[in-house]
Amino acid sequence: MIRSTADASTRGVRTLGASARLKARIAGVLYLATVIAGFTSLYIEDGMIVRGDAAATTSHMMAAEPLFRFGILAELAGDACYIGVTVLLYELLKPVGRTTSLLAAFFSLVGCAVGAGGAVFLLGPFLLLGGDVPALSAFTPQQLQGLAMTAVRLEGQAYDISLMFFGVYCALVGVLVYRSGFMPRLVGVLMVSAGVGWLTDTIAILLDPPFARSLAPYIMAPGSIGEISLMLWLLLVGLNGPKWESRAGAAMAPA
Repeated sequence: MIRSTADASTRGVRTLGASARLKARIAGVLYLATVIAGFTSLYIEDGMIVRGDAAATTSHMMAAEPLFRFGILAELAGDACYIGVTVLLYELLKPVGRTTSLLAAFFSLVGCAVGAGGAVFLLGPFLLLGGDVPALSAFTPQQLQGLAMTAVRLEGQAYDISLMFFGVYCALVGVLVYRSGFMPRLVGVLMVSAGVGWLTDTIAILLDPPFARSLAPYIMAPGSIGEISLMLWLLLVGLNGPKWESRAGAAMAPA
């Protein structure tokens, strides 16, 4: 009976190993979808925003409302895909450290919620300038344009705050990847660097925005490199199945 139970457990781990390789590839695909959606949203939104010119910005947005709304949809789709990445990475990294993996997933989900919630501000200009709210007739067009620009900037602030949660997430995932044995330690190091970069960016923005703007190019680089390295590894390689099975088997073994 004991041998039979052990054999069944071994077969279960091997089945899970094959499933883990598939989950890693799916996570890579969702990661790529997140990047594509993010760049699409950024390209559309930044193409219409004129820094320091509320009139020009709102004019561009109202003239291309369907396109701008598509950019918002792309941003939300990216958040949804990243939630999928979070869930799959939690399952893959759980054998390395269940509590740490769960904590990482929690920070990522909070970051996604903050980012998605911030997207609501991008609908503000259409509400303010669309003429559907009679009470807003008390404001001049210039005042409404200023309020619309403020709504756009608030979305940017929400995104900056979400990076704090993603920073913690990336750092924790990096630690788990480094310790895993079934993914390269270099990817883990790069993910920790990504986390430090995102955290530094948020802290700098909150404490000294002008300094943060000058620091941004140097901060964004490690963050982008870290997450892209993980994305490419998941997408092109996945993970080392036998080593994952060994790690999962040890985690499943009775104490």
